[in-house]
Amino acid sequence: MWWRKHRPAGNDGARVIVVGAGFAGLAAVEGLTRAGAQVMLVDRNVYSTFQPLLYQVATGGLNPGDVAYPVRAVTRAHGARFRLGELTGIDAAARRISLADGTGFEYDYLILATGVSAAYFGVPGAAEHSLGLYTRRDAVALRDHLMARLERLDVAGAGKAVNFTVVGGGATGVELAGALAELRGSALDAAFPEVDLASVHIRLVEQAPALLGPFDPALRDYARDQLLARGVEVRLDTAIREVTSDRVLLGSGEDLPSDVTVWAAGVSAPAAVAGWGLPQGSGGRILVGPDLRVQGQDRIFALGDISLVTGQPLAQLAQPALQMGRHAAAQVGRLTAGQPTAAFSYHDKGIMATIGRRSAVVELPYRLRIRGTLAWLAWLALHLITLLGNRNRISALLNLSWRYLSWGHGGGVIVGDDPPPFMIEGPLPVGTDRAA
Repeated sequence: MWWRKHRPAGNDGARVIVVGAGFAGLAAVEGLTRAGAQVMLVDRNVYSTFQPLLYQVATGGLNPGDVAYPVRAVTRAHGARFRLGELTGIDAAARRISLADGTGFEYDYLILATGVSAAYFGVPGAAEHSLGLYTRRDAVALRDHLMARLERLDVAGAGKAVNFTVVGGGATGVELAGALAELRGSALDAAFPEVDLASVHIRLVEQAPALLGPFDPALRDYARDQLLARGVEVRLDTAIREVTSDRVLLGSGEDLPSDVTVWAAGVSAPAAVAGWGLPQGSGGRILVGPDLRVQGQDRIFALGDISLVTGQPLAQLAQPALQMGRHAAAQVGRLTAGQPTAAFSYHDKGIMATIGRRSAVVELPYRLRIRGTLAWLAWLALHLITLLGNRNRISALLNLSWRYLSWGHGGGVIVGDDPPPFMIEGPLPVGTDRAA
């Protein structure tokens, strides 16, 4: 059994399995091991992804390795065990989980922090014809698609255009749209000298009447104005009826060309959650009580984006996930000691989003609001500090510094593999001469 083989001498703490190596899962592992629990962390990847900077990977500002940190380095540092695998089943009565490879493990307590995927709200074609930005693989795939479309535009020559559409006006959508505008304005001239920058169109579509819903109205307006000033077309109060391979059809009946559509308009639980036998709420997310235990379960917790907390709607951000991870670890300790659990209470430390170079919005407690260069520097410093691993921090600092210090001189584009041949060799617009 895993807890006997890996238990430190004299450690008789609770056997806890944590599923998911994101912010919530890693925070729970740290708290549990400090309390003497026997912990196994399960994840389908061998690395933990720093999601807040995925959009920089997608636009060629960072390497994929800059936002990934080996999970075994974390578990080893805390005296836990790591198991590569994907959760497929939970037997709550037997206190046992099953993984996709057929193996199973028993537990005293189970903590679910698997994260979420895109929510398409029933829009036809959205799942098939748009790209998400929730995993490292998503970011790499999006980068390759972006570069392939630009390469194709370079081949097509003058008079042709490429359209990028970002769906969703939350932090992810705003940051990605701003980064695409920066890519067009500061790097494409050197990376794609044959491309007319005026032929690269960037559009942000949001169904709500404003961007960045959780922020103060003045900061929302600032973000919109900054995107407009950077050449991003912003469409508010705009519903999407359908997405095709090269179009976005709006509820109004308007038909917009879109060569690459990125979906950042909401989250839902992965399809596998339906097979776990746990209560689900909006978007398939797991319903939990005030102490973060799954409704109807005494020994199963759900944390982070995958959970819906009774009476506390929380944003899909790092701080709620971190605090939930620490709280769950503390509740396991209380349960092990025979004490009653305490309700989770989120301590709001503020929210922030960046629009691009020298432009960001920060909202802190006590109605403290910052925007512009100071907010951008605060955003940059916080994200570099919270990256896991000194190598990642140094590499990210160097890459981002090069992107911003070489502003206007064509620097800061990190490319990956060659684009898939079909993305370059597919049919070009009528009248295009490949040799041009």
